[in-house]
Amino acid sequence: MSTPLAEVLDGQRAAELRKAARALLAHPLLLAHGPHADAFRLVRQHASELRDWFERNTGWALVVDAEAARLRKAPGALTDPTHPAREASRAGAPFTRRRYVLLCLALAALERGEKQIALGRLAEQVVLDAADPQLVAAGIEFTLDRRDERLDLAAVVRLLLALGVLRRVAGDEDAYVSGAGDALYDVERRVLAGLLAARHGPSLIQEHGFEQRLAALTAETALDSDELRFRALRRSLTRRLLDDPVLYYDTLTDTELAYLTRQRGFLTARITELTGLVPEVRAEGIAMIDPDDDLTDVRMPEQGTHGHVTLLLAEHLAARRGPVTTEELKRKVRELADEHGGFWAKTAREPGAEGELVEQALTKLTALSLAVRTPDGVAPRPALARYAVGETVVLEPGKAPRPRTAQPRTTQR
Repeated sequence: MSTPLAEVLDGQRAAELRKAARALLAHPLLLAHGPHADAFRLVRQHASELRDWFERNTGWALVVDAEAARLRKAPGALTDPTHPAREASRAGAPFTRRRYVLLCLALAALERGEKQIALGRLAEQVVLDAADPQLVAAGIEFTLDRRDERLDLAAVVRLLLALGVLRRVAGDEDAYVSGAGDALYDVERRVLAGLLAARHGPSLIQEHGFEQRLAALTAETALDSDELRFRALRRSLTRRLLDDPVLYYDTLTDTELAYLTRQRGFLTARITELTGLVPEVRAEGIAMIDPDDDLTDVRMPEQGTHGHVTLLLAEHLAARRGPVTTEELKRKVRELADEHGGFWAKTAREPGAEGELVEQALTKLTALSLAVRTPDGVAPRPALARYAVGETVVLEPGKAPRPRTAQPRTTQR
């Protein structure tokens, strides 16, 4: 029997809607030109339905025009430091405090500037703005006379190029860093205007202190009724289910946990319907699993020396029940180098390399909610149990094979 045309069209539309939603989750800023142009066209085609879903379920605003689509995402947890801005390079080094400050100053200068700007001119504006008494009092100082400061500004510019805020016209950043030349950029003002993802204008915030100002920037309207409070809970939990690798119950307040217990099926079903993510519900929490494996910014396991070290340390931590000091992990890496060093890069086998190897591994494990840093060291989280290795089983000929890795120690609900 042939499938009715209406069903075919409904299936095609649902597939396009899912593809558009996934594209926005992976890239909250999509441009009409460039590598994500096809995804942008899908988002623009289904903008109305996507806008309604994200507003109702997450509180994220979706703004779409002829040039860009911007999903103004707010983090599920404002205090999570494990997903910083990174260099637009293969190394992907995380931004330092100085680079974050330079980024904010550069954006302010671009907002006041013309449609084109030279890197040298941008640097001059940043230096002038950094002389603000409040910034000086906070210990911030830029002269951009030193090479390391110019490298930081170049990293900021490359991030803005990757985001589409700037478009290179001539020159390059390396010439500026070395003092041998300059670079010229077009400023995409619509993209620049859409970067801010706050609910309230920064100039309207009266609070003092970083945490207080951050909370005020993203605060919802006054929650003066049960309906508004339940809506805020739904949005907050949905954001965390979409953003966090694992939503652990022990990170929730009593009110959040009670609401999630009652509404878990509804919340996860809505996410699955739109995105295709599948809930894995266990005694300790919920993870939304991606069967297509393309909605993550941090992957594990991963090839290469650092990926191998991370996996081996994950196995080591999974076998422990309490915190492990970083010194113990460094000793473990030195032991692992004796056994596996022949497969590692030469630099990873040099004396003292274990410190960087451990730090990179812990950065990945904490970003994936597989481990957490504590005052006593590094403690495994329940989801890390899936990387525990069971005892080796020697099979006799003719017998069916059995899995060699232990099943997760978490309990299925």
